[in-house]
This record gives sequence, structure tokens and C-alpha cells, in this order.
Amino acid sequence: MNTTTPWASTAQTDIDTSNAIVTITKAGYTFELYNCRDSLWIVANGTKKERMAFRAAYALNSFFEIYAINQSENEINIKLTTELGEYEILVDFPEPNSHLFHYKTLFTARLPLMIPFWPRDILPLTQNGKIENTAGKIHVSQVGTRSGILYASVTKPKKSTLFYFQNLSSVSAYCEATHTTLGDTVNGTWPEIGFQLPVTIEDALPAGRKFIISDAYVLPGDETNDDPSKLCKDYLESLALIYKLIQKPETEYHDWTEIAEKTITDLENNKGCWTQTNGIPYLNAYLCDYETPAESMVQLAVLAPLKEYERWKSETYTVSEDLNKGLASFYDSKINSITRWLPALHDKLDESEEQKKETTMDSWYLHHPLINLARLAVWGNKNAEKLVLDSVDFVIKAAHHFKYEWPVFYNVETFEIIKEETMPGMGGEKDVPGAYALLMLLVYHITKEKKYLNEAEKAASHLTQCGFDSFYQANNTAFSANALLELYKITNKKIYLETSYMCLSGLFKNIQLWDCQYGFGKNYKNFFSIFPLNDAPYTAAYEEMEVYTALNEYIIQAKDIDILPGLRILIPEFIKYAVNRIPYYFPELLPKQMLSEYVKTGEIQTDLWVPLEDLYTGYDKSGQVGQEVYGAGAAFAIVSRQYIKINDDFMIFTDYPTASFTRREKNAYLTFDGHEDLSCSLNIIWQKNTKTSLQIEQNKEILKPYSANAKMDQYKPKGHGKIKISW
Repeated sequence: MNTTTPWASTAQTDIDTSNAIVTITKAGYTFELYNCRDSLWIVANGTKKERMAFRAAYALNSFFEIYAINQSENEINIKLTTELGEYEILVDFPEPNSHLFHYKTLFTARLPLMIPFWPRDILPLTQNGKIENTAGKIHVSQVGTRSGILYASVTKPKKSTLFYFQNLSSVSAYCEATHTTLGDTVNGTWPEIGFQLPVTIEDALPAGRKFIISDAYVLPGDETNDDPSKLCKDYLESLALIYKLIQKPETEYHDWTEIAEKTITDLENNKGCWTQTNGIPYLNAYLCDYETPAESMVQLAVLAPLKEYERWKSETYTVSEDLNKGLASFYDSKINSITRWLPALHDKLDESEEQKKETTMDSWYLHHPLINLARLAVWGNKNAEKLVLDSVDFVIKAAHHFKYEWPVFYNVETFEIIKEETMPGMGGEKDVPGAYALLMLLVYHITKEKKYLNEAEKAASHLTQCGFDSFYQANNTAFSANALLELYKITNKKIYLETSYMCLSGLFKNIQLWDCQYGFGKNYKNFFSIFPLNDAPYTAAYEEMEVYTALNEYIIQAKDIDILPGLRILIPEFIKYAVNRIPYYFPELLPKQMLSEYVKTGEIQTDLWVPLEDLYTGYDKSGQVGQEVYGAGAAFAIVSRQYIKINDDFMIFTDYPTASFTRREKNAYLTFDGHEDLSCSLNIIWQKNTKTSLQIEQNKEILKPYSANAKMDQYKPKGHGKIKISW
């Protein structure tokens, strides 16, 4: 039996002894509204008599009086009053032929109020028993300032599922007025779960202003399933369905080509970005951090996207040549592999952190630089190819030793485990099998030797039951999804496609799918950002960039595959907002008052086009970790994917992934493979003072620019369809 609070213990009796004030039926579900003393409840009754109650309003030590009810086929509007204020509740059913429902609650206080407590808004009900006897499992709930999502299965008394999305964007004004935060507001302990309005501590809720205090979308299901693959797919599809319905912030254009050139100039000229060892320059991980030895991951995290930019620009940069010179120096003859720290400086490691030891390897750090080296090798870099092939046997040896289940830290010479699990009972770095599989696939493409394909399959098999827990670090989880998709394309084994969905569900439960408009959040775009780790309190430039590139690759590689429909909504939209959002990691675009005075590593130079590692939502200052030089590849990666050069007159920018592009004479064709109910940006960037006469059409419909000036014409095509540009 579960224990409950007083605010839940009497709820079932209150509901069962009251008469419904409104009843409406949708897609086999019956929805009843009850006014029970201090709570206005919406009770969803399913097709198998399962019941779930949603507290749409709480009267704050008072009692509700109803003074207006207006009902139509798809909407209910209820106005209530108490001694303390006025409430308005809107209940609607936004999807035809669906039992998905939405409720929004607005409150206007009669006098300034301190609110020290607010009950959660979801309770499972029984037919005749007690709430305490119900049972369920929460699969996903909010951590920190991630999305206001709760995804759960009810196992007793009736099996069912619940997908709940609290649109936290709507509650931002409340937080700004009361100096509260929306972190950790959507979770709970069974049976009292859901959203809990932030309590006020210092600033009272002002009187006379109308605030949205809840904006929830709910999709109940009439069955449950313990299959992790099905749970992950249902999660993604439910999230995509609700994503289409919520209000989303407008995007804005940033000149990424200009940012890329500023970044190159600063990398070339700012001495704080570099250190030298034996006459060879290496990038620092953080600006002006000269104490930490050079890392292989840092060099390649910038070099790989820079090589993509060089191919796009048809130009070679000194930075690229300098980085290429130092790659071989990271080969450690003791283990016959590329390693994390520059071997010539192992004696400089100060052991101030677990990983800052000569023989300590963080599992993902072995694979990540080799993945980027292998990419360079695929693009024709013979130096990189030799380093990869000289290292791959050691990587395989480690995989076999750990049986494809890697710990967090181990001794790179003896394979002794130093730290086995991220947390007790949580296992090690669960997405490393996917990163290893991606590396093996790249080596397979280089060598054509099937043993590497076999290694990729063996590692991938260790991800098939991970469910939502495949996520350790965002970029590596995204790499895993790509490796699994490619394995599916090579082998036609559907298990790999299904497992790629699990990795993507891990990514999409670690996003911030709301727009923070309180505290410092008002100063930058933060909608649809992704967190680097399960418990990270901030979003990070480098991981965001790599997730962006990986998901771009995933959706393009899936263009001819019948993938989960919701992914054609979520992935292109993530890319759109990433292109819109990532510029705000550059301190030049942020108000100085939101930057931290204390920096953990190195220093911050606000006029330098190198990104901060960390952006916080709300009241915490950003840049606390430092200015990460290894995140400087963001602009290079974005330009090479979102800009298409046509001729000397103009080029094309789009914020959606381009599934295909062809050009014939004076016609260019590009395809968007998202959803037709959503839109993206397509801009014509003029290279000269005079414009060329253009015609742009999508699916044979002529498009007109919504904005035009001497430098750029901006269009809003649909997210799905073929674009033809004629000049």
C-alpha cells in the first residue's frame, strides 16, 4: 500500500460522492468534470474502465464557486471564484477522433499571495477501492529544467499508460513574477504524480494580473507493455503528436558564414586557444588553460568539422594544417593506440580529477577521437587512416575484455576497472557500445573487411534492451542511433532499427522542450535544447553541436526508410531550433550580467568567437565551466550542412535538413523530409548588389518571400516536399 498526503487521501471519496458538472465522450473515452471543495477534477475514464484524475485547479485553502460553464463539441470553459481570486479553466480536444485532451488554467489573485504549497495534479483512481492500492511505474519524468514530461504505466487496478506534457513555456510569466523556477516540477512519487506549481519563498504572486498556472496535454492509453522497444516508440510518437499542437517560438536567422570566419580568425590569432609541445601547436580544451595537457578529442572535435567547412569553402586554413601536424603525437606505443592525453605530457597530469591520470581511460574518450580520425580517413586523409588502423586492434581488445559493456573509468594498460558504474545499480557508459559500433562501421568502410562489421553487430546487440537508459552522453547516444540505422540498412535486421529508436528516445527525454522566459532565460533562445548528461544542470555547446550533426545524418540516411513517423517531426524540428539556438553559446551575443564572474577552468573573453561550455536556464549565470575551445567547430558544421552554394550571385540557406539536392542548368532542386504541417526557413542569400530574377515553388505552388532586402529574401516553405528554384 502506498502512503499518500492529505491532499490525495480524500480525493477518490470526494469524486465518487459528487455529481459531474460536465460529461463529454471522445474516441471511446468519457471525461467527467467534478467540483470537489478545493479542487476541480477532470476524470478520464478509459475503454477498460481505467480511471485517472487530473486536478485542473486548486483553491488554496478556500472553496470553489462556479459562476459560468460554456460547452461546445470540442471545448469546455469553466469560470470559478474563491475568496482569494478568480480561475478560468479551458478544456479542449485538439485532435479529431482522438482522446488526447488539453487543459489550461488561468488564475487572477485578489491580493498579493505567498503560495507555500501546491498539490500535484495527477492521481490514479480505482472503481471501488482506494488510491493507496494502485500501482504504476514512471518511465520518464522531468529532471532539472528538462521538458515537463511524465510518461508512466499503470499496472493496478487496470493496465494503462499515460503520456503527460506540461507546457512550461506558458508558466514562465508566473516564475518571472514570483522569482521561482520550473526545474523538477513534473515528477512525483506514486500515486501522487504530475505537475506541482512552484511555491513562492520570497516574492508574492501579484494581485490583479492573470497568470497561466497550468497548460497540460494528456494522452491516456488503454494498455501497457513491458517491452522497452514499444515503450520507447510510444513515447516518441506521443511526443511528436503533442509537439505539433504546442505553440513554438519564432526562429531568427544568424549569419553562420560570418560566425565561421570570425571563429577561424580568433583561433588563428588568439594565443589563449593554443599551447605548444616540442614545437607542435595544440588546442587547449578551455581558453587560457595552460596547465592541462593537450587532448586528442579536443584537436579532432575542431578538425573534423573544419575539414567539412574547407570542402564547402574550397579553401584550406592554417588551423587545419596545424591540427593535422599533431595527430600522430597522440599515439601511445605502450598500448599501440591513440590515447586521450598527449603521451609526451603524461607527467604533467595533476590527478586533480579521476580522469587526469596517465593510465586512466574514460571509456567514451577512447572511441571518440578514433571516430573522428576514421571520418578523416574516409575523406582521404592517409595520416588519419594509418593512425586508425594502427589503433583498432587495441580498441577491439578492450571491447572483448569488457564483453561490450564498458565501465566509466578503467586502467588503459591493465583493463582494471577504476569506476564501474555512473551510479550504484545504473551500470557503466551504456551508449559506448553504439560509439564502438560506429567506429567499427567506419573501419569497415575503409578496409572492406567483414570482421569489423561483425564487431559492430556484436556491440549493437548489447543495446537492444536498454530502453530509455541507453543515454550516457548525448553525442555518443546520437552516434549510436546512426550506427544502428546503418546496420539496419546493411543487414536488413529490423532489431537494429528498433534499437535506434531506443537511443533516440533517450535523447528526446533529455531535451528542454519549452521556452524559458524568466531570469537570464529571457536573454537567449533555449527552446528544444538538449542536455549533455542525464543529470547535467546545463546545456553544453559541444554536445549540442554533435547531436545536431548526428541527427542531421540520421534523418538524411533514413530518407528511403519507413521510419517511425514521429521522427520526421522531431528530428527536423530539433535541427531547426539548434541552428537558431547554438549562436547564443558565443558570449558576444549574451548580456555581460548573465556571465559568471567565477570560471572553473581558464577564463572568458567576451569578444572571442569561441563558445561557452555551459548555458543555464533561469537565474544561474552561464560560463561557469569555461569557454570551450573544442566547441569551436559548431559554425563549421552548420555552414557545411545548411548552406548550399549556387553561383556567384546567390546561395541558399535552410534550417531544415536537406534530404536531397540536385542542380540542372538554371534549376536547383532540394527536398525536405519533415512534416507538411510544420514549416522551415529557406533564405536566398545575395552575393552581389544586384538580385537575380528567381522563381521558387514547392509542390508546384509558387512561394512568395515574407521578407526581402538587398542581402536576403526569406521564405517559409512546408517541412515536407520538393523545392524547385529557377533563375
